Amino acid sequence: MKSYFSISVCLGTLVARCLAVTVTVSKTASHSVPSTLYGQMFEVHTTAALTAWHPINNAKLVVIADPNPVSNALPNSLQFSVPSGATGQVGFSNEGFWGINVNSSWTYNASFFFRFPTASGFSGALTVGLQTSSGKVLAQTSTQVHGSTTKWTQVNLKLRPTASASDVNNSFFVTIDGAAAAGQTINFALFSLFPPTFKNRPNGMRIDIAETLAEMGPAFFRFPGGNNLFFEDVGMEPIMAVWAGYSLGGTSLAENQLAPYIQQAKDQINFVIGNPAESAPAALRASLGHPEPFQLRFVEVGNEDFFAANTYTYRWNDFVSALQAEFPQIRFIATTDAWDPILSPVPQSYDVHVYQTPTWFFQNAFYYDDFQRNGTTYFEGEYAAISTNANDIFGTPADGRLTFPTMQSASGEAAFMTGLERNSDIVFAASYAPLLQHVNSTQWLLLCPDPGFDLIRLFSLNRGDQYLPSTLPTRGDTLHWSITRSSSSGQTFIKVANAGSSAESITFQLNQFGSVASAGTLQLLTGAETASNTPDAPETIVPKTSTIRTGKSFTYDAPAFSVSVITVTTH
Repeated sequence: MKSYFSISVCLGTLVARCLAVTVTVSKTASHSVPSTLYGQMFEVHTTAALTAWHPINNAKLVVIADPNPVSNALPNSLQFSVPSGATGQVGFSNEGFWGINVNSSWTYNASFFFRFPTASGFSGALTVGLQTSSGKVLAQTSTQVHGSTTKWTQVNLKLRPTASASDVNNSFFVTIDGAAAAGQTINFALFSLFPPTFKNRPNGMRIDIAETLAEMGPAFFRFPGGNNLFFEDVGMEPIMAVWAGYSLGGTSLAENQLAPYIQQAKDQINFVIGNPAESAPAALRASLGHPEPFQLRFVEVGNEDFFAANTYTYRWNDFVSALQAEFPQIRFIATTDAWDPILSPVPQSYDVHVYQTPTWFFQNAFYYDDFQRNGTTYFEGEYAAISTNANDIFGTPADGRLTFPTMQSASGEAAFMTGLERNSDIVFAASYAPLLQHVNSTQWLLLCPDPGFDLIRLFSLNRGDQYLPSTLPTRGDTLHWSITRSSSSGQTFIKVANAGSSAESITFQLNQFGSVASAGTLQLLTGAETASNTPDAPETIVPKTSTIRTGKSFTYDAPAFSVSVITVTTH
């Protein structure tokens, strides 16, 4: 089961107007992150976790099951011992996940917990810093520690580099005077190192990633059970998924084993929306600085349970029956196919996932048009064009697999998204997944939005609250469109997806409006079929904005493999 975070737009329910738009199509000639983890969290759970840890000057490092752990969630500690007869600085270092970026314009926040397992009269300075692979110190500071400190104590320090590093082959280090500390043992836990964060949140997000996501105008953030991330800074609504007894590899819990996990789901929901005076998880939330509840309207039960549909019937029933009784205001989302199996209670909503070819996406732009309008709603929770080989959708990378999204994949997805807008009376939200892809590369400082990101941003930021019926596209064709309008601003948004290899000429007749501006704005995303943005060429495909002639009737030539958004004011 994938644990993809998804972020995108809530389609809402667009109100259909009785003002239809006439659209005419004719053929024309063809027109010729990678990054390290932002905040490094250096946890030591098992001996294998010592992979990135390195002793300095013969220090002894072991992972122990601490008899007095820093928390129940972190039962192990890194035990550091200074050998007898040591001289010079003795300690340890950690190289981080795919390196550490050291920038002299940043101030880093370093943190860790320590305690002496046995009291002593020792007193000395721990030096904490950043250094290059050659040993050049770029930043360091010290703090006094005392052997009488046998209870866990947190240390918070600021590191200000005197110079930037030329690459990411740097490490975080902790040392102590070997001669003074010879024979001493210190336990450490929960190291962290953070450069500046988005909106200066402690332990927060990487600034450029968060700012890029905010540019998308996201409406929600979907997160699977066990991951509690909160995102009010960007104005997103959470869609939570709770673990429902099915694990990767095909193992499902028996019905008589579900009770503790149902309680866990209740606790997770109460942590988010519960009353601190009535719920221990809610009281924990309040103690962490958020006494008021978060917004939570949707909870998924499981994730991709169509892989275990034969057991989902009892798991859905037991989870939802218990959760609905305690949280009647929440809409619970099923994660099997809508037609099989038959579930009880009847799901109010379903989460649909699809990873397919670009061709599949434009050929299925009418996927939801034939669904029943019976009160059931749908969440396109994960979708992406991932391969040009239909036989390799869920397999390992092979011929046809897309290393990076291309204009072919983006234009195919855009065609599918026009269908989501057209069916927004039953499709309440959609999200591309995965949200972020890490590319382990030496050019790790670069954030590289791809055509899929730009596509989502175009749909998100140009969204009306009224859907305008129009002449429908031809099912299975490469050219699709949808038209929405903002009732407050009068702006009409015409989205055109051309997933074909030839340009298409399309005429819009907006005669139902009293007035239509003679000029509008065109945002165009287009490029060669296999073109994509990469760390080496991050701006191969970027949206371009221009002015376009409009009016009550106008013709637009949609380039091959393109996504276009035409904005025109109508009254």
